[in-house]
Amino acid sequence: MAKIKKGDLVQVISGASQARGGDRGKQGKVLEVLVERNRVVVEGVNFVTKHERVGQTQRGTRTGGLETVEAPIHISNVALVDPDTKKPTRVGHRVETKTVDGVSKTVRVRYAKKSGKDL
Repeated sequence: MAKIKKGDLVQVISGASQARGGDRGKQGKVLEVLVERNRVVVEGVNFVTKHERVGQTQRGTRTGGLETVEAPIHISNVALVDPDTKKPTRVGHRVETKTVDGVSKTVRVRYAKKSGKDL
């Protein structure tokens, strides 16, 4: 089971600090998970400039130029944010049994472990 999924709130835990122009400490929502490459795209983190070829649409408006988009970041460089404390935390799994319409199912559920100084 994946520890980080699309839509999760994560924090960058490694790299250059924000004072040095980096992204460490920034929090953002996961826009995309690239499983084969072990990378995630996080909203507002790791911006790169793309050069888009200039073209025209059928209406005659010009497209292209310079675009800034979020680039993928390695999954080991982000940590899931605990919804209670708003601090990065580790992720655990527990097995629960749920009953739906009289049928019991065993499912694995993600949960945030304790984070910060309260360990």
